[in-house]
Amino acid sequence: MLSIESSVQQFFPLNSLAYYIALFAAAIIYYTKAYISETTPNPHNKRSVWYLQHKKTMIASQLILTILLIVSVAIIAKNIWLHILSMPWYHWLLLFIFPLIALLYYGIILPNHHLYNLRKTGWLKPFVIGFVWAGVVSIYPILFHYISINKAYQFSVFGMVLFIKNVMFIAVLCIMFDIKDYASDYNLQLKTFVVRVGLRKTIFNIMLPLCAIGFGTFLTYTISHHFPILRISINAIPFILLIIVAYSMHQRKSILYYLAIIDGLMLVKAISGIIGSTFIK
Repeated sequence: MLSIESSVQQFFPLNSLAYYIALFAAAIIYYTKAYISETTPNPHNKRSVWYLQHKKTMIASQLILTILLIVSVAIIAKNIWLHILSMPWYHWLLLFIFPLIALLYYGIILPNHHLYNLRKTGWLKPFVIGFVWAGVVSIYPILFHYISINKAYQFSVFGMVLFIKNVMFIAVLCIMFDIKDYASDYNLQLKTFVVRVGLRKTIFNIMLPLCAIGFGTFLTYTISHHFPILRISINAIPFILLIIVAYSMHQRKSILYYLAIIDGLMLVKAISGIIGSTFIK
């Protein structure tokens, strides 16, 4: 949905169904890997415990999704493989930078057998996730459109504004999840923002300013380019909700709240952006 939002907001045609199926499958495979790889889950993390209890089912799901991903990528490549071979160097950079950062998030083994991953840098973790998510949903849809018509990617100010807005939005959501994982992160000595500075300072000194940066960037551009006030207002809805949810984090919530409400904000953001761009010119 966020990928569709990016295309619609920038008035680009949508990509093929195979593209969205591949993106959907890849996202689930990537996120599930972290949990099914655990052999001794943290008892404080209900989601980890659930994945261990249903490990056989999840492995089967991963296998099906992997096949679906391979078939979808093959369909995409069949139509554009000649275009891919003739891509300029910065197309390759945009194509691989986000998967590379995602790989480094889980970690790679260095020559001295030391596992290096970006996740261990607690304060950097939400921005790494935000960067990868924003790249996949903001850059990829437009990049693949240009590849499909065999033209060079055209960078735009508005595209970069949307990228920054998504980075900040997703980063705040990640920090909210770090609040959920405070106990386990503290025991693992993972120095996330909430472990470092405490809950109140995380909310008021980090999360709310990030909300302001993300929406402020978008607001500055849209006002300076005379966007309709109703379109701006609709795009403001997810940021207003984000601030409300951020403020509510000072009270402990259930795992269902974090998964449904916080992740649900991504869907609200996408729907708001699509409505604002489709029906209000």
